[in-house]
Amino acid sequence: MSDRRDATAGGPGNAAGMPAGSSRLDRRLGVTDATVIGLGAMIGAGVFAALGPAAAAAGPWLLASLAAASLVAYCNATSSAQLAAIYPASGGTYVYGRERLGHVWGWLAGWGFVVGKTASCAAMALTFGAYLAPQAARPAAVAAVVALTAVNHRGVQKTAALTRVILALVLAALAAALVGALLGGTADPSNLTAGAGTVGPRGLLQAAGLLFFAFAGYARIATLGEEVADPARAIPRAILLALGITLVIYAAVAGSALLAIGAAGLAEAEAPLVAAVEAGRLAALGPIVRAGAVVASLGVLLSLIVGVSRTAFAMAANSDLPGFLGAVHPRFKVPHRAELAVGGLVVAAVLIGDLRGAIGFSSFCVLGYYAICNAAAATLHGEQRRWARWLALAGVGGCALLAFSLPVASVVGGCAVLGLGLGIHTVQRLRRTDREVG
Repeated sequence: MSDRRDATAGGPGNAAGMPAGSSRLDRRLGVTDATVIGLGAMIGAGVFAALGPAAAAAGPWLLASLAAASLVAYCNATSSAQLAAIYPASGGTYVYGRERLGHVWGWLAGWGFVVGKTASCAAMALTFGAYLAPQAARPAAVAAVVALTAVNHRGVQKTAALTRVILALVLAALAAALVGALLGGTADPSNLTAGAGTVGPRGLLQAAGLLFFAFAGYARIATLGEEVADPARAIPRAILLALGITLVIYAAVAGSALLAIGAAGLAEAEAPLVAAVEAGRLAALGPIVRAGAVVASLGVLLSLIVGVSRTAFAMAANSDLPGFLGAVHPRFKVPHRAELAVGGLVVAAVLIGDLRGAIGFSSFCVLGYYAICNAAAATLHGEQRRWARWLALAGVGGCALLAFSLPVASVVGGCAVLGLGLGIHTVQRLRRTDREVG
């Protein structure tokens, strides 16, 4: 029998079983802080890590793929915003799925998020290492994970403050990339159509799935539900603000890079935006763009560690992960054991992982996570609903379409991991039933 239950922000309890408005963590973040954390999570990942593989799949249809990814992201954002306003607790779709659809769906969402985003953390750490010190990429990546885990351990306000600085530096680098690509003398409108006839619908959708990797950052806002002041107002506004700003920036940068060196040039380049700038007479801006990639990967990694640790914290509080992960630091008011555990897992993934494989695998798991989020939002009714139900249903279909358009290895790996999660949940449920009977 499902444990599905209706609740509102002003009802008798929230998704974590606490009185409405209460929180185990300090509510210190406002709309601006939450928006900045979301921007820090999104801006940089797609431009610096996924643009090349996406261009290889979509060719000159790259901007169409970006638009498709943004449409699915918008559906997901509206679903996340509605649900976060009703269930302002750490855990995101882990909480929403459990409350609206039943425990197994919440478990799968939480499992997919933690595993998929751990892969994302490894991908961002490896991106940092590759740009900063190509000959010592893995040691540099491990050092970044350790340092940012320590920052998060000191409290979420310090996380937001550092994210502001990182975001400002990344935006400056992207501005340099935009200027260099457009004014470097290589911009050619024919690059927007070269090879268009060789790309089919699957290539366009596969690129959209890879680019979705960059739009998933607004989940970091929803998973901070217990640390945002006035979450019913602040979380929906922060999610939509962060998504809209990111889309404008992505479209401008991707379009300028296409004009400069075309889809083939982007696909072949190890650092696509650097290649777009260095192809023209403003090549001196290249080191600035390269430095921006280093900083961007740090910003995304910082916010990813926050989001994964909060979901692990919420799952531990409900006995879906080991209980020791549910501890809150008495001084800093953060889930310190969950943060340390996530940091350790990311270090392990960095030591054995592969950058390109991590992007596709993460995209598949996170698209599954958002499909559950949209399905949960489709069950809302009355005053709980802020957007039309068809948007949530479109989000379910869009997530499934993009997920199964990804490279075969990503689909197989993602299905295997979700199947493992379902098996673990089944074993846990049987053990609980045995204890209750006994």
